[in-house]
Amino acid sequence: MEKVQSKLTSQGQVSVPASVRNFLHLIPGSALIWTQEGERVVVERAKRHSTEEVHQALFSEGPPGTEPAKTLGELKQGIRQRMQKRHARY
Repeated sequence: MEKVQSKLTSQGQVSVPASVRNFLHLIPGSALIWTQEGERVVVERAKRHSTEEVHQALFSEGPPGTEPAKTLGELKQGIRQRMQKRHARY
């Protein structure tokens, strides 16, 4: 990919050039991660959660098949708690 340029608005917003959107497979609502590496800032698409992370969020108390079935509310709460813990700001 060649170098591309975009401008920063007065509200701190940046338009992502089409070539970058295509390269990163971005769609409206996609999350980006900005990481400082020395004098540079690297932008990458946020990764999706792996099936192992989802399984851990749902069934964090032992191997599969050893727990009673959970309700939809319990599953949603498990996911919510896992994501809050994982993305907690210190």
